[in-house]
Amino acid sequence: MAKVKKRIGEIDFYLLSTVLILVAIGIVMVWSASSYVALHKNNNANYYLIKQLINVSIGLIGMIFAINVDYQKYKKLTIPIAIITFILLVVVLFSKPINGATRWINLGFTTIQPSEIAKYAVVLILAFSLEKAGEKIKKFTVLIFHLLIGGGFAFMVLLEKNMSIFSVMVIVTFIVVFIDGAKFIHLFGLGISAFVGGIYLIFSADYRVKRLMSFTDPWVDPLGDGYQLIQSFYALGTGGLMGVGLGQSRQKAFYIPEPHNDFIFSIIGEELGFIGCITIILLFCFFIIRGIGIAFKAKDTYGTLIAVGFTSIIAIQAIINIAVVSGSMPVTGVPLPFISYGGSAIAINLFAMGVLLNISKQNSK
Repeated sequence: MAKVKKRIGEIDFYLLSTVLILVAIGIVMVWSASSYVALHKNNNANYYLIKQLINVSIGLIGMIFAINVDYQKYKKLTIPIAIITFILLVVVLFSKPINGATRWINLGFTTIQPSEIAKYAVVLILAFSLEKAGEKIKKFTVLIFHLLIGGGFAFMVLLEKNMSIFSVMVIVTFIVVFIDGAKFIHLFGLGISAFVGGIYLIFSADYRVKRLMSFTDPWVDPLGDGYQLIQSFYALGTGGLMGVGLGQSRQKAFYIPEPHNDFIFSIIGEELGFIGCITIILLFCFFIIRGIGIAFKAKDTYGTLIAVGFTSIIAIQAIINIAVVSGSMPVTGVPLPFISYGGSAIAINLFAMGVLLNISKQNSK
C-alpha cells in the first residue's frame, strides 16, 4: 500500500515546469506585443495583459483540479462530453461572424471557442472507444468507424471556416488510431485520400487559394494576401541573433495585425532574436519528449491514448504556427499554445495539461 501511495503522489515535475515557463513567457510577450495596439484601441496599454492574466488564472485553477481528478473518471463522462461538444459546435454556427468566420460564442463577459474543446473531446472519445475495441482496430471497418468519429467532429469545425483546427483534429485522429495499433497499410491508403481531400478543400475556396499563392510568393501582393507574411519576415530579420530588446518591436505598431495572437512568434523573434526563438522551440521539443514518455509509461491503453492525443495537439499546433510565421507553410490561423493571447484556448489547454499530469501521477514503473 505504501508503494502505491508513493507512486500516485508523483507528477511529472519537468512537464509541469515546461508548461509554466511557456505560460510565463506568453504572459510577458502578450504584454509586450499588445501594449501599443491596446493603448491606441482601448486607451490602456495593459488591456490584453489583464485579460490574459485572468484567462491564465482560470486555466491554472482548472489544471490543479484536473491534476487531482483520476483520469479514469472521464470514461463515465464520455457520452455527456460528446453530446455537449456537438451542441456547442452547432450553436456556434448561428453566432455572429467575426472576420467572416463563426468560431466564437459570446457569453457577454467572455467568449468561448467550441473548436478548442472539440479537439480534446475527440481524443477522450477515441481513447474510450479504442480501449474497448482492443485488437479489433486492426480490422478496416473498425478503423473506419473511429476515423469517422474524429472526422465527424472535425467536419463540424470545418463548417465554421476553421480549416486549421480541422486539420489538427484530423491529424491527431490518425495519430491516436495508429498508436493504438491500426494497420499502417490501411492508414497509408486513407492518408492519401485525406491528402487529396485536403487539396480539394484548399482549391474549393478562393481565400484559401489566395493564401496558398501568397505563401509561394508573398511579394506578388505585398499589400494584400502577402502583407502579413512579409511583415513577419521583417520582424524575424530585424531581430537577428539577440533581438532588439523586450518591448522594442516596431512591427507590433500596427504593421502585423493583432501581433499578440497568431503571429506572436514574429514579435518574439524581433525582440528576443534567434536565441529567443530557439529557446521556445527547445521548450516545445522537451514538452513533446515528456508527453511521449508519460504516454508510454501509462498504466493502461486509455491513459496512453489520451497522453498521445493531448501531446500531439500541442505539438502540431506549435509546429504549424512556427512554420507559418517563418514562411514554411501557407498562412493559417493556429495560435502558439500557451503563448498566444486567447481566452478559452489558454484555459482549456491548461486544463488538458492537468489531465496529462494526472496520468503521469499514476504511471506504472
